[in-house]
Amino acid sequence: MDDTALSALRELLGARVSDSQAERALHAGTEAHHAPGLPDAVVWPESTDEVAAIVRLCARHGLAIVPFGAGSSLEGNASAPQGGVCLDMTRMGRVLRVSPEDLDCTVQAGVTREALNHHLRDSGLFFPVDPGANATLGGMAATRASGTTTVRYGSMREAVLSLTVVTPEGEILRTAGRARKSAAGYDLTRLFLGSEGTLGVITEVSLRLFGRPEQIRSAVCRFPDPDAACRTAIEAIQLGLPLARVEYLDAGCIRAVNAFSQRAEAETDTLFLEFHGAPAALEEQIALFGEIAEGHGGTGFRWAEREEERNALWRARHSAYNATVNQRAGAKGWATDVCVPVSALPDCILHAKGLLADVPVPASIMGHVGDGNFHVVFSVDTNSEAEMQAVKAFNDALVAKALSVEGTCTGEHGVGLGKRKYMEAEHGPALALMRRLKTALDPAGLMNPGKIFP
Repeated sequence: MDDTALSALRELLGARVSDSQAERALHAGTEAHHAPGLPDAVVWPESTDEVAAIVRLCARHGLAIVPFGAGSSLEGNASAPQGGVCLDMTRMGRVLRVSPEDLDCTVQAGVTREALNHHLRDSGLFFPVDPGANATLGGMAATRASGTTTVRYGSMREAVLSLTVVTPEGEILRTAGRARKSAAGYDLTRLFLGSEGTLGVITEVSLRLFGRPEQIRSAVCRFPDPDAACRTAIEAIQLGLPLARVEYLDAGCIRAVNAFSQRAEAETDTLFLEFHGAPAALEEQIALFGEIAEGHGGTGFRWAEREEERNALWRARHSAYNATVNQRAGAKGWATDVCVPVSALPDCILHAKGLLADVPVPASIMGHVGDGNFHVVFSVDTNSEAEMQAVKAFNDALVAKALSVEGTCTGEHGVGLGKRKYMEAEHGPALALMRRLKTALDPAGLMNPGKIFP
């Protein structure tokens, strides 16, 4: 970046511009194993108008624009391999509107999901999409995030009503109104959802909200193998049980979580469960699920009713990534995810377990088995070529298996840098249409360059 552009940014934002090595390194997108890509400068906008002004300035100077939220993405989605300007959105942290009667709200892109739920704590409402990390809602929209509650409440695809977006020319547009449905024109909201900042910068998000459930019950159940655990979840869903969460952790994952979170779970294939609803209905659902699980060899049911017990249970589940990585000092995390039709899930997880026999590093399998999405996390020494090659070979084989059953190379991590090479195999001629859309909206290729397209 030349001095003229840097001076123009400082004139616009004052002290909310930094080109220090430390700040650039903090915004290099290095949560996982990908090589860091440092921006030339970091800026902290506080409004949509400021974002638009920054984008126009970058367009004049030919500078890449990389939106950055909480930095929790796992495929290098917020890395800056071509330098440019990193837009740290965390100062855009205001809840702009809550409409309890309409069950919706509008937030700036830098609001985190936990901050939103804290804001809603006295309203009787909550926002359910839970990817584990305390991600920003703009980042969750940009990656079309989902998580542990998707089986009941849907992903960001279902949760987002409309977006405010700054286009590559610096124009501000709103993709839709607040109506729950519309037949008026193209669905621009879904075009920008999951675009990972390659088509524009999301600055505001309007979201669906839900009433807090009357009662919540969580549980742990052990199984003799992955097949039994997955088939229990599938059968429960097929019978119409409204599970709020159903999470699979393999024996290796439980072992890592026990060490990391000081728990004492039996080290076997396990389901973590949660039910939401009225007390009488919950009792019926729990009894039916128990019958299904017992039919597949499920044992050791343990229910958590008190809030602190439930929170401890889900903190342990959400710690699984760090628990796996921290099994080795100095290791980096390599996380991959695929999503398949739920009927194909047991076979795909067994296939993944077979592949792990050839990978010489600690690994865990965990998954949102109610929607066919599962993750494999490795603790790798990035300086070891043998380890890196083994994990790459595993990733290739896992994605090939998922695509062979009409699944996807990523259910929720996004494409970023890490999954680009699989896009042609997954989308075929449709990838060319995506390229044409990208070129039409961003002809200079300045919006989060290097992402999604191989």
